[in-house]
Amino acid sequence: MTHREFYPPHEGIAVSALAAKLGVELADISHADILVHAIAPVNRAKKGEICYISSRKNRQDLETCEASAIFCSKGLSALVPEGVAVLISDNPQKSFAEAGALLHPTAMRPAAIVSGLSGVSPAAFVDPTARLEDGVIVEPMAVIGEGAEIGSGTQIGAGAIIGAHVKIGRNASIAAGATILSAYIGNHVIIHNGARIGQDGFGYAPGPRGMLKLVQVGRVIIQDHVEIGANTTIDRGAMDDTVIGEGTKIDNQVQIGHNVKIGRHCGIVSKVGIAGSTVIGNGVMIGGAAGINGHIQIGDGVQIAAMSGVLSSIPPGQVYGGVPARPMKDVLRHWAEVMARSDERASKKGETNG
Repeated sequence: MTHREFYPPHEGIAVSALAAKLGVELADISHADILVHAIAPVNRAKKGEICYISSRKNRQDLETCEASAIFCSKGLSALVPEGVAVLISDNPQKSFAEAGALLHPTAMRPAAIVSGLSGVSPAAFVDPTARLEDGVIVEPMAVIGEGAEIGSGTQIGAGAIIGAHVKIGRNASIAAGATILSAYIGNHVIIHNGARIGQDGFGYAPGPRGMLKLVQVGRVIIQDHVEIGANTTIDRGAMDDTVIGEGTKIDNQVQIGHNVKIGRHCGIVSKVGIAGSTVIGNGVMIGGAAGINGHIQIGDGVQIAAMSGVLSSIPPGQVYGGVPARPMKDVLRHWAEVMARSDERASKKGETNG
């Protein structure tokens, strides 16, 4: 399998230079001049590629590995095939990620649809009152509204919509088809294709003739170095702000309701739904398809398993899972009891049939 037409290989980095740049150890100095051009998974890596292994559980993948170099811990280095340059790292996956950014820099943010474009495309619409710093790229069919402000180095993708008075910082990427309304966006933010930021939240009051819409007049605040996946929706606040903290990474197809506050350096996986006015601390990890109730608090460092249903607040540092979500040790104990009863019933049924 090759991806060279989309992300061409690098001209080459010597493993000695790579080791120095990433702060890792080259195990055998005789491999110093070996060049790496691309990344690959360990089981199908070929000459010129670099991979990583982080556990003995994956040692069988080394049987088909023909990589030029590999990241691994010191304890795993003896498993690496002869002739492969070994880069000793305390965190091989982290080192591999850093190497990938060096070898494939164009894959780190959404690519421009129109290559070689600089400045504002004549096929885009920019309101005369909008203020764009030097070095902003605006692709065809993008629309930038009244009073919007965009910092240098930011790229606005084809067909993206930047609403009136929106502010976007420097070196951000707004991919094709994204919509940003009622929002302030920080520096180095990545918003992928089709994301919807700042639409009104879901708020209604019952009336004698049906549901009455509650007006939503807040904002969305997205701090620096946040990444938001494709087709994710983040509602603006009702009367306060919806806030996404610095360095948080949000996957595709996530729904974040109005007035939600998410802390710094959180990870939120695809299909998660977070109801309005929930407050989430720093460093929280939420697994795919989890549902988070509104008006609760999730403490710093909490981990929530995939497909969990969180109905009430969770103290800091806890690992929760299940429906309703509860401490993971209780969930595992419950599953063990269920399996034991199931095995017991099966055994009795077998004795009866016998």
